Amino acid sequence: MIFITAKFRVLPEHADQWPEITAGFTEATRAEPGCLWFEWSRSVDDPAEYVLVEAFRDEKAGAAHVHSAHFRNAQQTLPPHLAETPRIVNMTLPQEDWSLLGEMAVQDRG
Repeated sequence: MIFITAKFRVLPEHADQWPEITAGFTEATRAEPGCLWFEWSRSVDDPAEYVLVEAFRDEKAGAAHVHSAHFRNAQQTLPPHLAETPRIVNMTLPQEDWSLLGEMAVQDRG
């Protein structure tokens, strides 16, 4: 899978509206057949920073995402709300889902 984490520093005056600003892009991306997940979180340290964790089935799915109409639209509509260029980590991993964090295993509570 293609695993991507990106940090978006949003202009403070747009930070509270970021989920609404990105709603169409998020919904369209999640509907892509090769999208495994596409999840936004807000930083607890910086309320103007959002972290995007996304994954795509393979390189073909990642390429389809980058060439989609909604991605091209986001390239035009999202930057005016940003304080700086987003930072990204992009890796290809030999798995298709989250692994369990064994060091913090939760015992059966049933």
